[in-house]
Amino acid sequence: MEKHYKAVRNHKDTVFRLLFADKKELLTLYNALNGTDYHDPQRLRMYTLENAIYMNVKNDVSFLLDAELNLYEQQSTYNPNMPLRNLIYIARQLESYIRMESIYSSKPVRIPVPRFVVFYNGTRKQPEQKILRLSDSFEKEIAEPELELKVLMLNLGSGQNKKLLEKCATLKEYCLFVERIRSYAARLPLEEAVERAVTECIRENILADFLIKQRSEVIAMSIFEYNEEEELKKIRADERELGKAEGKAEDILSLLEKLGPVPASLHERIMSETSLELLGQWLIDAARADSVEAFAKRLPPS
Repeated sequence: MEKHYKAVRNHKDTVFRLLFADKKELLTLYNALNGTDYHDPQRLRMYTLENAIYMNVKNDVSFLLDAELNLYEQQSTYNPNMPLRNLIYIARQLESYIRMESIYSSKPVRIPVPRFVVFYNGTRKQPEQKILRLSDSFEKEIAEPELELKVLMLNLGSGQNKKLLEKCATLKEYCLFVERIRSYAARLPLEEAVERAVTECIRENILADFLIKQRSEVIAMSIFEYNEEEELKKIRADERELGKAEGKAEDILSLLEKLGPVPASLHERIMSETSLELLGQWLIDAARADSVEAFAKRLPPS
């Protein structure tokens, strides 16, 4: 019988989050990342805000350890807005953390040290490590930002960060699992690709215990995550095409404005066109025209 796995869009978990909800696994990841040697998983205090979605911002894993509030995020698509997302999220977390304190008293309110890490395992070429800064999003450059937030992005693809992956077998196996899905999804229907990846990983002892226990849920999550990843790629490709179209349209208008005033209706028609081929022809026509009216006459009826 054919199986159908349903993963709803508001599903609170991802495979990464489900995997590292296990404190023992999370502590191993923390130790590998920080060069520490903690042994007691109970020292971790999970601090992920359940169902916390504000401006479509939610966090994968948050936890307190040694007076540090760690926010870990897994990303399969590069996102330069992670510092801004984390700023919004950490503000909500700290609001929850100090809810019994008064920020208006003369006594300093103590808060844990926030730390932000993104584990990137997408296909876009990225350096092994990269610091994403909130100040990079400021509308103007400033030498010494009064508000800054730094996110450490670690690239887990293309043989990067081998030492980290060797220290944390679960993270390494998670990356192998994701790569297996991508490989099969390139030539098989998605559900079949995920099913095959899960079956083979169990057989090859890659996240075997986890996949056996959580098989159905992992398959549903993986299907949703892969679809979401592909949808984001399409959206960004469309955005790039739209950006190119806008650039060509602006070039056309720049040429026409040298010939005289451009009527609002013509301006709107040029700026609303999205066909790069047509805009390319219009750019040639605008360069050859001796008046705005002559250019307009060459346009096909709208």
